[in-house]
Amino acid sequence: MLILLPPSEGKADAPRRGNPLDLDRLTLPVLREARQAVLDDLVKLSADPAGAIETLGLGAGQAGEVERNARLETAAAVPAGKVYTGVLYDALDLGTLDAAAKRRAARQLLVFSGLWGVVGIGDRIPPYRCSIGVRLPSAGPLAAHWRRALAAPLDELAGDELVLDLRSSAYAAMWAPRNAVTVRVLHGRKVVSHFNKATKGRMVRALLDSGARPHTAARLTDTLRELGHRVEELRPGQLDIHVEQL
Repeated sequence: MLILLPPSEGKADAPRRGNPLDLDRLTLPVLREARQAVLDDLVKLSADPAGAIETLGLGAGQAGEVERNARLETAAAVPAGKVYTGVLYDALDLGTLDAAAKRRAARQLLVFSGLWGVVGIGDRIPPYRCSIGVRLPSAGPLAAHWRRALAAPLDELAGDELVLDLRSSAYAAMWAPRNAVTVRVLHGRKVVSHFNKATKGRMVRALLDSGARPHTAARLTDTLRELGHRVEELRPGQLDIHVEQL
């Protein structure tokens, strides 16, 4: 089973020294050309801080994000699992998984990104700021750029495997898996953003800890129930996880 995650808007700072990005060593190296196009665009754009702030949808106080983008080709690269932060990744807490669960995470987790397209959690990348809603001068709208680039490689990678798709709608537009299950986290009848992210992070951690590899949506539903979740199947491929308290 593949598990698809959104990136986090915030990124951890990289160390001051370390080996820089090597595009050839990222997951799915066939994406090198598509990644290079976005990277070149973003670095060039960031040479004009005022223009970059407007294009990237940042506030005036976020000039540091643009400065970081300008150094992407020389900045220290660290595992993606350490770069992404925020509620979902805090709940997932990759660093405290045992060795077997970390190996499963390396095989199963894919993080979608406006800059890289998709990365594994062990891929070494520098921190960056570039959401999927951005339109870059040469690459154009990133959602369309990545839809073209990702379709064939990800279709081949996924094959007939079950795909647990936990991406937000903007990142889900980058690739449509054939055999996907999506999840909503509900408190009462409402989706609460913070709790939604935290529950998904804990759910992924529990799946990795358990070593479960369900091959069908029905078996995934059973597995999540065995792990303590209250689950309903809203329709084929759509599960609702119900939580009792915020």
